[in-house]
Amino acid sequence: MNKVRNNVIKYSITVFIFLLLIFIYYYTTENNIANPYFFPKISKIMKAFNDSKDQMLENLIASFKLVIPSIFVSLIVGIGIGTIMGLNEWVRDSLHPIIYAFSVIPSILLSPFVLFLSPNITIASIILIVYNTLWATLFATITGIMTIDKRYLDKSKTLQLNGFKKFFRVILPAASPSIVAGFINSLRSTFVMLVFAEMYGAQSGMGYFVRINSEYGLYDKVWCGFIFLVIVLVIVMQLFELLKKYILRWTM
Repeated sequence: MNKVRNNVIKYSITVFIFLLLIFIYYYTTENNIANPYFFPKISKIMKAFNDSKDQMLENLIASFKLVIPSIFVSLIVGIGIGTIMGLNEWVRDSLHPIIYAFSVIPSILLSPFVLFLSPNITIASIILIVYNTLWATLFATITGIMTIDKRYLDKSKTLQLNGFKKFFRVILPAASPSIVAGFINSLRSTFVMLVFAEMYGAQSGMGYFVRINSEYGLYDKVWCGFIFLVIVLVIVMQLFELLKKYILRWTM
C-alpha cells in the first residue's frame, strides 16, 4: 500500500502536466483557436485511431523487424570492438582518433551514399540505424573496461582465469554498469534513426505511416501515428530501464 501511495506522489506532477497538455489541446481545437487542418479535434483523432489500429499494428511490427536486428548488431560490434580497445592500450591509441572522427559524422549525412550503395532499403536502413546507435555503446564499453578496479584483474590472475572465463566472469560484469548505461542512451538514437529511415525510403513502418498520411493531408491519422509511436517508445524504454535495474541489481 505504501508503494502505491509513493508512486502516486512521485508521478502526480507528471500526470498533471500530461492532463494539462491534453486540456490545452482540447480547448484550442474545440474553440477553433488552433488551425483545424493541422490540429484536428480529439474526437476525430480517436475515430481515426479506431479506424487505423490494425494498420498501425502492422507498421509497428515492420518497425521492430528493422530495429531488433539493428540493436543486436550494434551491441555485438560495440562491445566487441570496445573490449579490444579497452584492454589493449596500443590498439586504443591507434584506433581512437579514427573511431572518434567517424562518430562525429551525422548518419543523416551519409544516408544518400548508403541508400545508393545498399542492395535494398532494408539493408540501408539497418546500416544507418547501426551506425547511428553504435557509438554510445562502443565508447561506454571502452570507458567501462578502462575504469575496472585493478584489484579485480589481479584476483582473476590469482584464480588463473583467462580468455572467455576472465571476460565473462570478471571484465564484463565489472564494466556492465557503463556498458548498459551507454546502450540505454543509444536506444533513443536508434528510434530517431528508425523513424528517419522509414520516412524517407521505406514502404512500411511507423515513420512511413506518418509520412504517407501527412502527404495525403490526413492529419488526424498523423496525430494517431505520432501518439501511438510515442506510447510504444515510452513502454519500450521503461522495459529496458527495468532490465537495466535487474542486470545491475548488485550495484547501488
